[in-house]
Amino acid sequence: MNSKKIGRRSLIQGAAASAFAFSYVPQRVWGANERVRLGCIGIGGKGAGDVADLAAAGADIVALCDVDDNRRGRKRKDARATYPKASFERDFRVMLEKNEKRLDAVSVSTPDHTHCHAAVTAMRMGKHVYCQKPLSYSIGEARLMTETAKKYKVATQMGNQAHAGEPIRRAVEWIRAGVIGKIQEVHAWTNRPIWPQGLSAKPKAEEVPAGLDWDLWLGPAAATAYSSAYCPFSWRGWWDFGTGALGDMGCHIIDMPYWALDLGYPTRVSATSKGNTAHSGPTAAVVTYEFAAGKHNHPLKFKWYDGDNMPSAKVLSGSGVQANQVAKNFDLVMIGDAGKMFFKRTSTDWVITPDERGKEFKAPEPTIPRVANEDVEWLTACQGGPAALSNFSRSGPFTEVVLLGNLAIRTGKPLDWDGEKMKATNCPEADQYVHRSYRKGWELQA
Repeated sequence: MNSKKIGRRSLIQGAAASAFAFSYVPQRVWGANERVRLGCIGIGGKGAGDVADLAAAGADIVALCDVDDNRRGRKRKDARATYPKASFERDFRVMLEKNEKRLDAVSVSTPDHTHCHAAVTAMRMGKHVYCQKPLSYSIGEARLMTETAKKYKVATQMGNQAHAGEPIRRAVEWIRAGVIGKIQEVHAWTNRPIWPQGLSAKPKAEEVPAGLDWDLWLGPAAATAYSSAYCPFSWRGWWDFGTGALGDMGCHIIDMPYWALDLGYPTRVSATSKGNTAHSGPTAAVVTYEFAAGKHNHPLKFKWYDGDNMPSAKVLSGSGVQANQVAKNFDLVMIGDAGKMFFKRTSTDWVITPDERGKEFKAPEPTIPRVANEDVEWLTACQGGPAALSNFSRSGPFTEVVLLGNLAIRTGKPLDWDGEKMKATNCPEADQYVHRSYRKGWELQA
């Protein structure tokens, strides 16, 4: 079958939808040529890219923070050398305190277990926040971050970059316009984890490398001896610090259908997994979220696959490509009562089947604002412009839903979920994963 493809167009042709026409009140009056004064927490690895991208989008880098000298400059020039006038601290709390009057905003590009502490501390000081995905380590932390952003009226953005791109925003419009009818099923997948998981014991202690402040790296997590099996890269596979394959990729891949269908909280979630332990996430999992019927969907099963799991050949049929090629070419398939959409978040070359459905469909006029990228969108919001569309009022509840899959994996039970109360009504033992305990000195008050 031939695929139905869309091209990149000059957008927007009309006014933005009223749902997006709101702004934040800026914390200060902005001059025509003034830039957002930014402090960057985490400047190695992914953080190095975030610093560079935000600077390219127009931010003035005035403060930097990192606990590990060995990560900075590993793949690109050290930010301390690129921005020599920026102050530098190892402890983000010290950076924020020393630069309180110099900073308008901060970026948070640290491991999952420190996202909430850095972001909430900054927001409580009235600073705008960009935070990498997943927004938080736990469901309770995502809720706290959402509420804190609302209370302090700051501009926020979660770093699921494709949310700001043409493929996702255009696909949302097409799905809502009924390109494949009302949605019955969604199947999404990733080949992650690409780091070790399924580990039954903690690694042996090693000597802390020179240049790494291990105590600060641990932050709110329980005291644990250093191991290179944790830091700098493989922390995602350990429950003490990361959220596994689902936490890593779910906020990217689940994003478009979750947004398009305006799903809210699921009523039930269940999971099967291979290799999950008390210490480490599974080597492979399938998570099933169940959602009530909505404007754009029937009662819905939304299935997530990671590791070596994939949907059945029946689900993957009709795409115009071999089933074993689907994983490479697409992120997900949405099944409606009038057809299927095979979608990838980085491309507008998605596939609609049956072929005649795609050919006959009249593309809707754009309604969602288009932006250059997520960094420009957020910095504009910081200066009082329209809110970034992955702001915490949206990305906070979304993160709760993504991380709910880990509750089902870790408890090994189907969970009846009360989203408003953050409660598995049939499984009280899930509570321990909704809210986490913090190391002494790192308590975070609600």
